[in-house]
Amino acid sequence: MDKNPSLNLLDRPNSYIGRSLSREGAKRAVAGRGRYTDDISLPRMLHAAFVRSPYAHAKILAVNVDEARQQPEVALIMTGKELREMCTGPWIGTLTSFEGMKSAPQYPMAVERACWQGEPVVMIVASTRAVAEDAAELVVIDYEELPVTADKETALDAESSVIHPELGDNLAFRKTIDCGDVEKAVAEADVVIEETFEFGRHTAVSLETRALLADYEPTDGHLTIYTSSQVPHMIQAVFARTLGVAEHKVRIIAPDIGGSFGLKIHTYGDEVATTAASIKLGRPVKFIADRLESFLTDIHARENRVWGRIAVSKEGEIKSLEIDVLSAAGAYSQFPRTSVFEANQILNITGGPYKHKHYRAKAEVVYLNKVPTSQYRAVGHPIGNSVGEALVDRAAEACGIDALEIRRLNVMEDDQYPRISAAGINMQDMSHQQCLEQLAKNMNYNALRLEQDKFRKEGIQRGIGIAAFIKGTAPGPAGYYGTGGAPIASQDACTIKLEPSGGVICLVGVTDQGQGVDTVMGQIAASAMGIPIESVRVIEGDTDAVPYGGGTYASRATAIGGEATYQAALLLRSEILSIAGALLQAEANTLDIVNGNVVNKADETFRISLSEIGRIGHFQVAELPNHIQPTLSATYRFRLQDALYIFTNGIQGAYVEVDTDTGFIKLLNHWVVEDCGRVISPQLADEQVRGGCVQGIGGALYEECVYNETAQLQNGTLADYLTPMAGEMPDINVYHIETPTSLSELGAKGVGESGTGAAPAALMNAVNDALRPFNSYVTDQPMTPETILQALGKV
Repeated sequence: MDKNPSLNLLDRPNSYIGRSLSREGAKRAVAGRGRYTDDISLPRMLHAAFVRSPYAHAKILAVNVDEARQQPEVALIMTGKELREMCTGPWIGTLTSFEGMKSAPQYPMAVERACWQGEPVVMIVASTRAVAEDAAELVVIDYEELPVTADKETALDAESSVIHPELGDNLAFRKTIDCGDVEKAVAEADVVIEETFEFGRHTAVSLETRALLADYEPTDGHLTIYTSSQVPHMIQAVFARTLGVAEHKVRIIAPDIGGSFGLKIHTYGDEVATTAASIKLGRPVKFIADRLESFLTDIHARENRVWGRIAVSKEGEIKSLEIDVLSAAGAYSQFPRTSVFEANQILNITGGPYKHKHYRAKAEVVYLNKVPTSQYRAVGHPIGNSVGEALVDRAAEACGIDALEIRRLNVMEDDQYPRISAAGINMQDMSHQQCLEQLAKNMNYNALRLEQDKFRKEGIQRGIGIAAFIKGTAPGPAGYYGTGGAPIASQDACTIKLEPSGGVICLVGVTDQGQGVDTVMGQIAASAMGIPIESVRVIEGDTDAVPYGGGTYASRATAIGGEATYQAALLLRSEILSIAGALLQAEANTLDIVNGNVVNKADETFRISLSEIGRIGHFQVAELPNHIQPTLSATYRFRLQDALYIFTNGIQGAYVEVDTDTGFIKLLNHWVVEDCGRVISPQLADEQVRGGCVQGIGGALYEECVYNETAQLQNGTLADYLTPMAGEMPDINVYHIETPTSLSELGAKGVGESGTGAAPAALMNAVNDALRPFNSYVTDQPMTPETILQALGKV
């Protein structure tokens, strides 16, 4: 007998698991019927605009709003000091799980000092955004410029200005991992390679900017917030606690989302200020960030300098790896998720695919007078993977070994799990060897090398890059947030119920960001229950409707929310079969549900429809024995237990051509083989990987927030800040190895960030492979034409 017969439900012929279905949200979007926050208009609605600091660091001496206040149709002007009076206290963006971390108290708007260019200082609320902006131009603020700390390399120097004197210095966080004996491994190694890498600051640039509409009802104290958010319950908790509103009276509705990528898991001061205005006025107030505001206020990420050293034997066996990270935060640590996760993740995952025993990793995170940094898609992984994989490539070259062969020699074996990584993290259910061999096959690797040699003889410089990776997804409760004191759930839940008509309503705490949560959860529920997917309706993004959950971040929707949905569906299925057994005078274990009907398990003979059970369970309860009290609903909450993450793994390959006269890089082809466990929807999984790759390519080649020495952003428009466009992207070939995680019955891992995390590493290795005949190496991202020409010594 099968020890876990429920798993058979996922593999039955009528299961929706492993099938590509049209995404429900996409149908509305392409029909022009999407409903985004800015599409919502309420009676008596007002609009907020902000006066923001033009300086990166300045004391606010005086604020004169007299002329602005006299403008017609201006309903409210609020300064940072006035907003402070409405707050229960300041934010402090630290987590106790990051020992020794420190951050200064912060209010939603600047009170006495502005600490970065773009920090909100005054809010204007008026009948329209245009009226509010016109009034904002009449606000006069007297500033006293203060010394600016803009360079991470000098932020801890004694002569550098300390942004928050009460902290003593500009250090936010320091951490060290030291496993094995690195110095001994280096001393005994045949080859030691060291290098320093630089990564530029960039941001998410979502198509839909940040958006919020707050509607406070003073008669009963209820607050409804429509917002483009990934994490409705976190927003509920933070806004309620900040503004002193009872949490159970705050409703968060996340309508359609036009891109998020981690940008929208954070708390922003201008959004809290907009909510405060609604509370003060008793009217709806809307704030939609324009693109310049987005560049100046959305969280930034990726600004890191990393020194790395690898030691190998002459045969290519990795003996040790060491990194030293200097990570640039902004003026404050972003509340409540902090600004140190990126550096922490770099330490955790660098060299993660490999079985070496000796590893030392240090990180320092420093404050600068820039936009606060925090979590952006594949937090830290593009940096850690780029450093680790570049060092592996350099070691292979020094040993005269092919890039693929050195990885064959060093990756963790597929049959050696569970095991502890060199960083001290428990790993299980991974498939580096399978992924590597599949990539070699998909790329036709040997033939591609021959083609590269042919073009090289013709003076055309093509490069092949390989990058193995691990990716931490679906964080567990023992890790950082809950244990660190943040109001962020690591568990998630599903409530599923049978309606009188036989339809099924599935309410989930995870949210749809365009990745297809509604479709995937519908597939899981329909498969577990044995009903047509057309009978399932998935509801998400409304805290008044769905069970409490963490929302969508860290590729957790399917891994955590999917398991909760699966288990809730099994519970409801069990109750339905029990009711059917009582009605049919049959043992429940002799019955099954197929295509929305209860049937005999042995021969699938029809017995009773779910609509009939729904009718009886809701309206004709007297037909049931007295000992059966139907609920026809089930709620299941799922969390990881001891695991830090559900780790995924994979490998990417890139094929590029570099013009050594202009420095331009042409992307010829790209391959991804990744293991996200059980694949629910192949098409959606593929597109998540492809979209992630494009985002990773953007950071590797184009994107950078450029600041000058006074911390003034120089390229806050899409005319100056480059993003990847469709015409520049290569074909991205995706293949999945399926090693179900043993941490859940569903077996799904996260998939949304795998593309982003390793694409920059594969590209950088490919570019350096193309430059190898010139003995030149690129170590900075983005790899602009100027960067290439500098490496070649031409500029």
